[in-house]
Amino acid sequence: MSDSQIIGQTGEDLAASYLKKNGYTIRHRNWKFGKHELDIIAENREFVVFAEVKTRSSGFLMDPRSAVTKEKQRSIIFAAEGYIRIYDINKDSRFDVITVISDGDNHELDHIENAFYPTLR
Repeated sequence: MSDSQIIGQTGEDLAASYLKKNGYTIRHRNWKFGKHELDIIAENREFVVFAEVKTRSSGFLMDPRSAVTKEKQRSIIFAAEGYIRIYDINKDSRFDVITVISDGDNHELDHIENAFYPTLR
């Protein structure tokens, strides 16, 4: 596994732990729908949450949120629609972004609820 894959996996593990600690149940991780992938699908009493996780090392210059482009959002929305159909979800859904900035053993996590809306077509 490459360094970037290890950093990404660590970020997703941290994000999943954070969600669990905050009352979410993790339904799936790295769920694939054709060529599209959802990093974390979680739920609480109100929502099914489709969380995109972006992890960067502290020396990385670009804000990880900016990596969730309109094209990436469309991909997430498309996969989420498939997920909702396949699992017959009857709950409101939400699209969150979780960013993790890693500096060795120290990690800074930011959970952005309602980061985007499923209006992109």
